[in-house]
Amino acid sequence: MVDDKIFEELSEEDDDIVTLISENGEEIKFIEIAGIAHKGKFYSILQPVELLDGMAEDEALVFKVSRDENGQDKFDVELDDDIINAVFEKYNELYDNNN
Repeated sequence: MVDDKIFEELSEEDDDIVTLISENGEEIKFIEIAGIAHKGKFYSILQPVELLDGMAEDEALVFKVSRDENGQDKFDVELDDDIINAVFEKYNELYDNNN
């Protein structure tokens, strides 16, 4: 399972697939579900293309997106339940309003 590891963006193959590389060098492909702004920070909801240990098929992870010293996107797995819940709540509101 993914814990508090920091991921760096390796490449984007198309608009919806993001390939991240973990601290241990493992490449993991994610489908980008949404990007959500919350309290002045940007979060990305990503779902792994291949199921990760301990995750159900319908689960997704929330990553806080920031820039590293080289200007590259850096993805930190968000662990704060309040932030995770707020990000998913905003996503659900946007989804409901567009359907």
